[in-house]
Amino acid sequence: MKYLQLLALLLLSTPFFAQSALGIWKNIDDTDGVEKSHIEIYEKDGKIYGKVIKLLPAATIITCKKCKGDKQNAPILDMIILRDLKKDGKKWSGGMILDPAKGKEYRCFIALENENKLKVRGYIGSPMFGRSQYWYRVE
Repeated sequence: MKYLQLLALLLLSTPFFAQSALGIWKNIDDTDGVEKSHIEIYEKDGKIYGKVIKLLPAATIITCKKCKGDKQNAPILDMIILRDLKKDGKKWSGGMILDPAKGKEYRCFIALENENKLKVRGYIGSPMFGRSQYWYRVE
């Protein structure tokens, strides 16, 4: 019996069960492969959000010139670009992501590939019609 309790405790304390998308991630641009920013993913009212907290030297866009509404010409730094994602099995979905370069929002899901690699997929209509980026956890 003690063996089973020890095994259960060991399994429940492994990083696999503690994996979370929450934290700070660096995004790698899927078009040029360059690190552009750090994004903090946080939870608020049961949903996941992502905010740009640091622009890296290779960042070429510092304001959202092509955005509409209140984000038009707003600084990218401190901008919420990921919003309203809900836990959906092993991924978070049902929300939106903003592409500041195009000034457009897309439906989105995120999923951990492993503890330090996050798949971020933006799409129109179906996830089949979109593009993915991989973000890496900032240590």
